[in-house]
Amino acid sequence: MSNANGQTSLGHGYYLEDLSPGMEASVSKVITDADVSAFAELSGDINPVHLNDEFAATTVFKKRIAHGFLTGALFSTVLGTKLPGPGCIYLAQGLKFRAPVYIGDEVVATCRITAVDTAKSRVTLACDCSVNGKTVLEGEAVMMVDRKA
Repeated sequence: MSNANGQTSLGHGYYLEDLSPGMEASVSKVITDADVSAFAELSGDINPVHLNDEFAATTVFKKRIAHGFLTGALFSTVLGTKLPGPGCIYLAQGLKFRAPVYIGDEVVATCRITAVDTAKSRVTLACDCSVNGKTVLEGEAVMMVDRKA
């Protein structure tokens, strides 16, 4: 479904009353050279470890790596489109970078509800990005979620 501007409309996501601990959702994405270049352009982070093969070869990583926040943005994809989904508002996100993500890696981002605070209309989620089953990024998100009318 698209709106008048040609943008996809997902409709409203889950309401607070529909959420419970243990619910989870995931997305996966292969990180491309074009993704890294676009993220560098958008963010202004032009660190050569992301953009220059010769420079990256001299680092501990030995080759170019994706921006950590590019990987972390996949949490926003899960949260904003799947769980809790459209209508939720990001309040907080903690991140712990565990391992590099290389161009060509397939990243799986998973968010799992750990707590629902009905008094404050808040949901806490454990977030994990993995490559080949190994955690590369983990954290915790807090979202504000609408109640049913």
